[in-house]
Amino acid sequence: MNHPFGKVGVLLGGHSAERDISILSGTGVLQALRSKGVDAHAFDPAERSLGELSDEGFDRVFIALHGRFGEDGAIQGALEVLGIPYTGSGVMSSSIAMDKVFTKRIWESHRLPTPRYAVLDHDSDLRLVPDQLGLPLIIKPPHEGSTIGITKVAGYSQMGEAFELAARFDDVVLAEEFVAGRELTVSIVHRAGGALEALPIIEIVAPDGNYDYQNKYFTDDTRYLCPAPIDDALANRIRELALEAFLAIGCESWGRVDFMLRHADSEPFLLEVNTSPGMTGHSLVPMAARAIGLSYEDLCVEVLASARLKTRRAKLSDATVVNRDVEDDA
Repeated sequence: MNHPFGKVGVLLGGHSAERDISILSGTGVLQALRSKGVDAHAFDPAERSLGELSDEGFDRVFIALHGRFGEDGAIQGALEVLGIPYTGSGVMSSSIAMDKVFTKRIWESHRLPTPRYAVLDHDSDLRLVPDQLGLPLIIKPPHEGSTIGITKVAGYSQMGEAFELAARFDDVVLAEEFVAGRELTVSIVHRAGGALEALPIIEIVAPDGNYDYQNKYFTDDTRYLCPAPIDDALANRIRELALEAFLAIGCESWGRVDFMLRHADSEPFLLEVNTSPGMTGHSLVPMAARAIGLSYEDLCVEVLASARLKTRRAKLSDATVVNRDVEDDA
């Protein structure tokens, strides 16, 4: 008997700096879907042509790619052209969410709180940035995730080195006000009932406050508090803010919104949206799902169930063709 999802491709690996993490995520998703009877197959776009998805009759795909060419709208556009439904957000919202600068501009237009920032290039006077944003501050590439290329700058003398590190990954660099506070994240999932749901908040307590690539994926020293020890009124406000920020960019299906909660006054500040979150053993969306009794396997199925094409395909018969002679306009 055929599974209602048909033949499913789990896209993993890819070309980005987060390839290794994507392979871990995708392998977990693949095993979970197979355990639920789904006809799922691993597919690495770095090793195979995307055209093979169509040639081999894949009915839908679960995107477990991270970073560029995975969650920046590129793969989503290809899947729209191929006509293969996929998980996560569409072309435009994926592209915007991957660009932290444009994300912040949209949030600002919606009057949503996000740390002050400056966009830098090789012509920028780096000495002026600490005067504008204060110290310490954060320097990072705006198109990377997993804390790749990020530096916490404590003094003027560190600006050049921090800029050069971030510039290895991007043409422009994002300088951001440092918000001293608690690091929080809110996972968002399109539930089987048809509505987006903000899952319980997770507080991340990293060694020495350093939630870097190593502490994020490969050590057990980072503590995760789920649900975060926050009073109910503030927790509800943060979860509502996460949904508002998610929808402001046009995101759908599932994702994760990251925050800082300022120590001084318990005000939340939006950092970024991740439209293809990690699904490894250390990942946060599965952790939040477990807090509401949703297993990793069932989470994968719910995300897969939300796969769809975002571009409406008009039939030629639906179109109205108007023929007009040139003379009629004279």
